[in-house]
Amino acid sequence: MATVDFDIAYKGSSVLTQQSGIQRLVLSHQAEIKEVNEVPCFFWGSLTDPLTTAKCLTTLSKVVRSSFGPIPASLRDPIVSAGTEQIRFEGFSSCNGVYARLDLLEDAIDGEFLASGTTNVDFNEPMLNALNGVKKTEKMVLGVGSKEVSISTDKGKVVEKKVRLPERWIKGLTSVQLYLAGMEEKFRLNKVQVVQLFQSIPRGNVKGEFFLHQRANRFVLSPIANKDSVRIGGIQRLRLLEGILPYIDNMTVYQELGGESCSVVADFKNMRLTLALSPDNYRGFSGEGNVLENMIQAVPDEWVMGVNSLLKSNELFDPTMLSIEHDVDFATMDSLTASLSSVGLLGYDLHSHQHYYRRLPFKMERILSLNPRLKNAKKLLATEGVEIIRKTGDSIEARVAGTDVIHTVIIQGEQSRCTCNWFTNHQGKRGLCKHILAVKMLNN
Repeated sequence: MATVDFDIAYKGSSVLTQQSGIQRLVLSHQAEIKEVNEVPCFFWGSLTDPLTTAKCLTTLSKVVRSSFGPIPASLRDPIVSAGTEQIRFEGFSSCNGVYARLDLLEDAIDGEFLASGTTNVDFNEPMLNALNGVKKTEKMVLGVGSKEVSISTDKGKVVEKKVRLPERWIKGLTSVQLYLAGMEEKFRLNKVQVVQLFQSIPRGNVKGEFFLHQRANRFVLSPIANKDSVRIGGIQRLRLLEGILPYIDNMTVYQELGGESCSVVADFKNMRLTLALSPDNYRGFSGEGNVLENMIQAVPDEWVMGVNSLLKSNELFDPTMLSIEHDVDFATMDSLTASLSSVGLLGYDLHSHQHYYRRLPFKMERILSLNPRLKNAKKLLATEGVEIIRKTGDSIEARVAGTDVIHTVIIQGEQSRCTCNWFTNHQGKRGLCKHILAVKMLNN
C-alpha cells in the first residue's frame, strides 16, 4: 500500500453510526487503513517507446521549471503515480498557472506492477541529461517506488529521491480537476494542423488574450473572438510543447464551460500529455478557490480513509458503483466525492471523461489550513458574525460582519452575491468570498 502521512487509526467516531454503509466500508478495511508500511517498489520495467517518453518527460520538466507570474521558477518535482497498468507523471509550473500530466498507457510499458502508489521526486540535472540523451533504439528501464524514481539506459542509471510535495501544488490539485471536469471538446487537430498552429503563435512576451478559430481546414489564432472560438490566456505558455511537436499524432483542444481555462491533449498512440492553462498568466490554479464550496459540508476523516483503503492509484473513480457495491446512499456518496475532490485525492482524465483516484502523501489537515477564506468563514460563525435577516424557500438574505462595515449577502438558489470587494472584483469567478461561505455553512 502507498505511503500516506495521514493519522489513519480508526477512531470509532459515533458519526459513523449515522451511515451504516460507510461504517461497514471502514470496518471491513480497518486493517488496510492501519497499514502504513512503505512499499519499496511500485513498478519496474521497460518503456516500449523510450524516445517519445523521454521527450514528454523533458517537456513535463520544462513545465515545472517555468514561471509566468511573479513567483520565480524554483520547483521541479513531478508527482509520479503507478497503478492499474499505467503510470502518470503530474506537475505544475512554479506560478501554478500551468498543469501538465503525462499518462503512460498500458502499451507504453512492459514490466510488472508490484503495488500501487504515489511518490514525489525532483528532476535534477543528471536526470534531465539522461532523458535528453535517449536515442530511438536505446533501451530504457523505469523504476517507481515510494522513496525514489529511477531511469536506466545504456549509459547508466539515474535515481531521484522522494521530496516533500509543494503546498502550492496541493492547492492546485484541488482546483485544476474541477476545471478539467467542466471542460468540453472543441477542436481536434491532425499532425499537420498542430505544426501549422504552433508556427502561428506570436513570438516574445505577448500581452492580451488570443482566440483559436477554425477556418476551413486550418486553425488560426486571433485577438478577436467569435462564437466558436477557444479563449487562450497567456498564449506563449503553449510553447512549452514545442519540444514534442514532431512526435504528436493528433491534438484535442478543450475549453471550460465558463470560457476561460483551456486544455490541450497531445496523443502519441500509447501515451498522452495534457497541458491545462489557467485563465491568465497572473492567475494560478492554486489561488482560484473554486473548490471552497465543496468543503462547506464536513465529512469525517474515517469516511475518506475507508475509500482510500479501497482504491488504487490511477483507478477510475465511479461513485455510483461505490454506492451500490457498499450500500451507501447516493447523497452521502456525493458529499464524500466532494470531500475527496477538496483534498486533491481525485484527478480528472479528459480522454475518458472520468475522475481517477490519486494517493497523496500529505495530511488532510494541511489542506484546510491552506484555504484562508474557509478558515475566516469558520471564524465568522464562531464569533456570531452572521445574522440571517430573511429566509424563504431557497432564498436567503443575511448581514455579515466585515473588517469595517457590515456586508449584505443574498443567496437565491445557485446564485450568490455579496457587497464585499472580493465579490465586486471577481463576481464569483475565483470562488466564494468568506461572507457567502459563512452564510452557506450556517444554513448547511
